[in-house]
Amino acid sequence: MNFTEILKQVDTLEVHGSPDVDITSISNSSREAGKGCCFVALRGAQADGHAFIPGAVAGGAAAVICEQLPDALSPSVCYAVVKSSSSAVGLAASAFYGNPSRKLRLVGITGTNGKTTTATLLYRLFKALGYKVGLISTVVYQVDDTSLEATNTTPDAITLNRMMRQMVEQGCSYCFMEVSSHAIVQQRIGGLHFAGGIFSNLTHDHLDYHRTFEEYLRAKKMFFDALPKEAFALTNADERNGKVMVQNTQAQVKTYGLRTPADFKCRIVEQHIDGMLLDLNGTELWTKLIGDFNAYNVSAVYGAAMLLGASHDEVVRIISTLSAVAGRFEYVKSDGGVTAIVDYAHTPDALANVLATINRLRRDGQKLIVVVGCGGNRDRTKRPIMAHEATENSDVVILTSDNPREENPQDILDEMYAGVSAAARKKTTVIADRREAINTAVTFAQKGDIILVAGKGHETYQIVGKEKLHFDDKEALTAAFAKFDPTR
Repeated sequence: MNFTEILKQVDTLEVHGSPDVDITSISNSSREAGKGCCFVALRGAQADGHAFIPGAVAGGAAAVICEQLPDALSPSVCYAVVKSSSSAVGLAASAFYGNPSRKLRLVGITGTNGKTTTATLLYRLFKALGYKVGLISTVVYQVDDTSLEATNTTPDAITLNRMMRQMVEQGCSYCFMEVSSHAIVQQRIGGLHFAGGIFSNLTHDHLDYHRTFEEYLRAKKMFFDALPKEAFALTNADERNGKVMVQNTQAQVKTYGLRTPADFKCRIVEQHIDGMLLDLNGTELWTKLIGDFNAYNVSAVYGAAMLLGASHDEVVRIISTLSAVAGRFEYVKSDGGVTAIVDYAHTPDALANVLATINRLRRDGQKLIVVVGCGGNRDRTKRPIMAHEATENSDVVILTSDNPREENPQDILDEMYAGVSAAARKKTTVIADRREAINTAVTFAQKGDIILVAGKGHETYQIVGKEKLHFDDKEALTAAFAKFDPTR
């Protein structure tokens, strides 16, 4: 592609050198900047890409997009100066990859909780409807049937456009993607064309990055503010911030909910440990998913499918066959009659919802044992709240490590323990080693009891220091059951 074609979509302040150069790749990493590359210099939290412009040019870059020119300019390179490289990179990547998001029906899902389940269920639903579909989620990236390892909830702009180009080449008609607040603020979704957006809810999370809840809300709202008028904006009518999200959008606003009037209204008719009977706009269906939070997820999936023109009867039929997403209220059962639930709940609200669901469903005499931790180098303010939710809504709690990262695990646990009331301390144990904590939970359990292991869900690793060590809650539970499972 000629650099002039890329510049047509990028707002430039000035251009130095001839833009009539062939571009064979685009990258924001000087290490990847080979012959014919368009190098985009981004200012990051850890490093400023402008310092690596000379290295990119030495590696063969044919063009550079930057906010500030380097001291020395190469006569064989075209330099495009922009106001914001973060804004420009998405537009440049979209242009280079042929604007793939405009050749897909791209739907973004944002909110604190429920993004992964909603995106994944939509992916599975439209696959079952016979379409080729893409998925960008916390758990996995899918280019139709090809799975790619997920590195971020929402990848960088170049990766996004490259994957969407692959989706188009594979014949995909739809793509469903999680849109994180970080990605919105960092403009990773810049240049993408969305057919629709879905808002789930907004609760306490990521305040280590956004600093205040108001800033977190504003970040989410930016996504809906930018939707085009031909798109839909599907918002949660029961969520207090649902109307705020869409108050300035140009998109067609539709609602879903359980408690208040909504375009896509859901009612829980019956709820059991193995599923729910729902009424969706007057049609009853059975789903293998459980909990009010999943009723909201199913409602959002149904509403989005209707807005995308799918058949009501087919959607209802297929939803009834869909199962839980990995690490989202996922069961691990023992031969001795103990049920363990692995869930990604890593915010106070998500944990409270999971606990409320279990408590509504468990029978008299069934003990609820909770294993929970909080990640290091992340929002510290939620730590005591998480511990408080766990201890106030269960019989036994074991506070343990999540992904401590570069923090001392004991420091994290001390901050969590500060949220435990004096009365609840006698039922609370602190065990820093997560495997030992899970083993201990299993030894505490008797036939019929329920164990909730919260916080990591689908993750198959634990980050300790800068090391990413293998750790899987489901594997740890299975091993613990084999060793300590009660036979009584």
